[in-house]
Order: sequence, then C-alpha cells, then structure tokens
Amino acid sequence: MNSKKFSLVINKPIDNFKKNITVDSDKSISIRSFLIGSICEGISSVKNVLESEDVFSTINCLRKLNIKILYLGNKTYKIFGRGLGSYTAKSTLKLNFGNSGTLARLITGIIASTPNINLKIFGDKSLNKRNMKNLIFLMNKFGAEFYPKNKYFFPLLMSSSNYPIGISYKSGTSAQLKSAVILAGLNSYGNTKIIENLKSRDHTENMLKENKQAIKITGNNKKKIKIFGKKSLKNFSLKVPGDPSSAAFFTALTLLKKNSYLKIMNVGLNPTRIGFYSLLKKSGAKIKFINKRKINNERIGDIIVKSSVLKPINASKKYYLNTTDEYPILFIISALIKGNSFFSGISDLKNKESDRVKEMQNILKQIGVFSIFKNGKLLIKGKNLNKNKIIKVNVLDLGDHRICMSAAILGLLTGFEVKIKNFETVGTSSPSFLKIIKQLGGSFAKKYK
Repeated sequence: MNSKKFSLVINKPIDNFKKNITVDSDKSISIRSFLIGSICEGISSVKNVLESEDVFSTINCLRKLNIKILYLGNKTYKIFGRGLGSYTAKSTLKLNFGNSGTLARLITGIIASTPNINLKIFGDKSLNKRNMKNLIFLMNKFGAEFYPKNKYFFPLLMSSSNYPIGISYKSGTSAQLKSAVILAGLNSYGNTKIIENLKSRDHTENMLKENKQAIKITGNNKKKIKIFGKKSLKNFSLKVPGDPSSAAFFTALTLLKKNSYLKIMNVGLNPTRIGFYSLLKKSGAKIKFINKRKINNERIGDIIVKSSVLKPINASKKYYLNTTDEYPILFIISALIKGNSFFSGISDLKNKESDRVKEMQNILKQIGVFSIFKNGKLLIKGKNLNKNKIIKVNVLDLGDHRICMSAAILGLLTGFEVKIKNFETVGTSSPSFLKIIKQLGGSFAKKYK
C-alpha cells in the first residue's frame, strides 16, 4: 500500500451530478473477519475485503502470530484458522497496530486469553496518543498484564494470562471494548457475561451468532451477551458490504449540491451504524434505503440521495453511538445550513484519531462560522458563506482521515481553496475516496513532499 505523504488542494466547486457509485468496503467488518477467522476451526473465506492501511495492519499482525492468510486476488482472502488459543509468538515480537484503534483493542482481547504470549504492542503517532486505560483495566481482569505499570498509552509490553477466567462487564459507548471482552471470553474458563447498557455496534456478535455453543444473546433494549468459554468456533464465508461511514461523505456532498442525485449500492445498513442518515432525514434530507436484504446477519441495501433544503440539526446524545464516525462531516453540513445546530453527548470525540471537536472548530473558525463547545455539547451557527477563503487543515501533523475527508467535501461545495496536509491518512479507511470524487466530476491536486 502506498502511504507516501501528500497534501490535497481543492479550489474549485464540483458541478451537479447524477451518478451510481459503490463505496469502499466496511472497515469494521473487514478487520473483524480476519480476527475471528483466525480463531475459528478450519478455513474461512472473505470476499470484497477493504484493502486499506488498517486492514493490512491486521493481516500483518496475524501473520506474525503464525496465522496463515492467503490472498486469492479480487479482494478475496482465505484465513486458515487454528482455533482458540492458537497464537504463538517469540518474546521479542513487536506488533504494530498502525492507526487502527479497532485492531488494537480487539486483537489485544484475543491475545489476553491466549497462554504464553509476551510481546510489545504499539501503533503510529496518532494511536500512541490514545488512552488505553479502559482496555488495560478489562484485560487485567482476565489476568493479562501490561508494563510499565500505570502507563495507559502505547508502546506497552503485554503478558497474556495462562489461566484466564470469564468476567462480568457492563458495556458503555465503546463497541471496541465490548468486542475485546467477547473475544477474550471465548478462550477463558467459565462464562463471560456482558450487559449492554447502551446499544453499540454489533458486528462482532453478528459474526459469532451462528456459534450457539459459544455465544447467547438475549434482550433488545438492554442486551445480555453470554460467552461460554473454550467452545470451538465454526469457520465461515462472507462478503463485506460497503461502509456506511464512507458513504456518508458522498451523501453530504449530494444533499448540499443543487440538482444532484446519487445511488450508493450495496451498503451496510446495520441499525447501529445509520444514525447519520436518521438524523439528516429528521432535518429534511431526501434519503431513501431500497433493495434491503439480510446477508450474514447484516442488513444491506442501496442508498438513494437527492439534493435537499435542510433545517438545522439537533442531535441529542442518543445519536452518538450510531453516528460516531460521521460527526466531522455533520459539523460541515451544519456550517452550511442557516441557523443553529446542536450536538450533545460528544465528549468522546476528543479521544479519537485526533481531538475531533477541536480540529473541526478550527476549520469552522477559518470559514467564519461561530461554534462553542461546553459540557459535551457543541453549538454551530450556520450561515451563507460568500467571501472567498483559504482554509488550511493540519491535524497536529498526524492526520485524521475523517477530518481530511470532511474538509475535502467543504472545498468541493464552496469552491474555497482548501489545503489539507497528510491526506494519505484517508487510505486507512477509504482508499477509493479521491477516485470516487473524480467519478462525480470533482477536481483536486496532490502535492507530494
């Protein structure tokens, strides 16, 4: 994967368009398919894998743990699962998670209950700045240890538990922590019980659902997940759908570009992932889901989007769980709608790939849009922008794919000159982003360092 650093420059608005597109495959499902496939019995097959930096980091880590993964071409892979507790590693092994918080938390969950593993774990500059205290606390409960003690940021030395025992856990906003507990529980003695107080992404449960001997899920509003430890997992075959988070950026572009229409085909419509679309429909967006079906316990369909006149957005805290990745582009939409938009319960955005509230406020300030963040609530005063601006986006020299993509959409809608550093970071989640922009008629320039 080419990760040569470059800046993106946009200085011309996109013309109206009427197109059918497919977006990049779902990152969350792609990463999970490799991790879960590695601990199943036998060979699992995955088609339409997202071939991005985060997914390649996952494959590289698994290969270092002696899992065989075969590339068949055309985004299709075979994973030769060796069963629970099958990872092996020399004590000198170093696992690099790159930019992926999903990989970091989930594979740490698997390693925690795999006996006799001692290794160093770390990520890129951005990931190494993200607090892992909650993950460490939970894996400590399974018996895993992390060194130095009382350090909560990568790099860390990790020592797995030789006798992991199931735990009880009340999950909150983080699907990654919930998944880490599920995956650690699968190879622990006894049962692991999870009560889900807040409904977060459920891709891990969906992928494991057919293994009734290992997992039992009851309830709806207050879901209970019971993991029966040490039960073998069956291999699987699946096709990864399009990523609804990647689709969100092209949805925003279509809604705010007059006389435009877009059909986005074969997108994942998991109810825990479509808060962005529900929220915009409430504000008058012409968005429709068609051709809906269920494959591999995941809902899939096509998204129809038409240009719309939007009202200001009012996102209560209940939207956070199902809209986490889309807030940066929602802030851009709000800036371009006349009136006051409100976003509540978004404090956790400060511990993403960057402090996303602060970085987006910096962009809004450059285009003359007032915003204020207080007690987990952001107010954005949207307005008509008519004065030409030059916007510089430099996210702490680390890059944040969602900030970069949001800034690009701003440039395409306004025609303001937007200079975005470290745009190569978009390759962690949406390597086809610029190709699709070109397909829609947008223009840009790349400046390599």
